[in-house]
Parts: sequence; C-alpha cells; structure tokens
Amino acid sequence: MKEGFLYRVSLYIIPTMFVCLARILFFTCRVRVHGRKHRDSLVERGVPIVGSTWHYAIIYVLYYMRKESGVAMVSTSRDGEYVNRIVQKIGFASVRGSRNRGGMRAMKALIAHVRQGRNAALVADGSQGPARVAQAGSIVIASHTSAAVLPMLWSCSRYKRFASWDGTVLPFPFSRIDFFYGEAFDVPSKIKSEEIEEYRLLLEDRLNELYTQSWGLYSKKEH
Repeated sequence: MKEGFLYRVSLYIIPTMFVCLARILFFTCRVRVHGRKHRDSLVERGVPIVGSTWHYAIIYVLYYMRKESGVAMVSTSRDGEYVNRIVQKIGFASVRGSRNRGGMRAMKALIAHVRQGRNAALVADGSQGPARVAQAGSIVIASHTSAAVLPMLWSCSRYKRFASWDGTVLPFPFSRIDFFYGEAFDVPSKIKSEEIEEYRLLLEDRLNELYTQSWGLYSKKEH
C-alpha cells in the first residue's frame, strides 16, 4: 500500500519538476537550427509530418516541438508513465504502446491522430533498441496517412551522457545546441511488405547521416 501511494505521489512530483527544470535549462542554451527548409517545404505543402529521431535525442526533440500540435508514442511500462506525463505536460497528446506490448493498438491510435491533423513524433529505434537501428513504425504510419517522414536530431557542445542502452544526452546549462532537420521523404500508400524494408533502411540511413553531420560539428564521430 505504501509503495503504491509513493508511486502515485511521484507520478505527480517527478514529471512536474522535470518539466520546470527542463524549461530553465534549455532557456540558458543557445540554439542553432539547420535544414529548416526541409520542414518548411512540408508546411507549405500542407503535408502532415511524422517526425522521427533516435532515442538518445528524445528529451530535447519533444521540448523543441512543444508548440506543435503533436502526438507521441510512449512505452506501456511502469517507468513509461513518468514519460507519458512529461509528454502531456509539454503539450503533446500521447498513445501508449511498444513493440512487445500494445504496439498495434498504439499504431492505430497514432494513425487516427495524424488523419485528424496532428503531427506524430516517433523514436525510430524504439523503446528498447538496438540503438540507431530503425524500426518500421514511422514508415507504416506515413503509408496510412499520406504524411511525410522527417528525420530530426540534435547535438550539443557540452552534455551529460547517461549509461543507458541509447546513451541519452542532456545538455549542460549555457551549452550550444544544434538542431537538425534532415531531408524528408514520402511513403507510398498501401505499401507492400517488401517495400517497408526499403523505406525503413532509407530512414535509418538518413538519420545516421544526420547523426554523423550533427556530432561532426564538435569533431565527434559519436556522442
């Protein structure tokens, strides 16, 4: 009973503190945006966007996109509830699911949101990795909604890298953040199963090219 009570209290306190501290932290950082033309061209076309990024970058990607009308997929795990509440406090809608639990239901919900006019944000390498190996979720959603897939990543001058499978990065205060949009691409509707792999590899290649480019600013091959 005590553990359940503490967990419920922590679900309120931790996400609230995290969002407040993130706002203060990111306010101190200098941000440069690269490749904005890739996003602007989609906006001009009136095309919905499936923003796709690597797991390590998700904290700042969600913050950067906080003013968008977006929806994100969040893991159904116990710890995922913290992330779910953070996502909602930032201003995103959320659906719950992962590759191993509730994934199909979550995909259908994401597709419905995009069809209603929201942009989607997906972690391309999923909730459990392997890191920087794309899964097919973004491709499937784009195929069912006529949305374009838009790669997004960022790097920074000074940061804390956590010892997790994805190497999650948190910028230090007053660091410089370089946010990158990659070249977007369309996915055919009613895509065949063998074509999904082709576009999955295309997404993986473009994200990894963006990864190399972004961290190359700081003479790093990897963060």
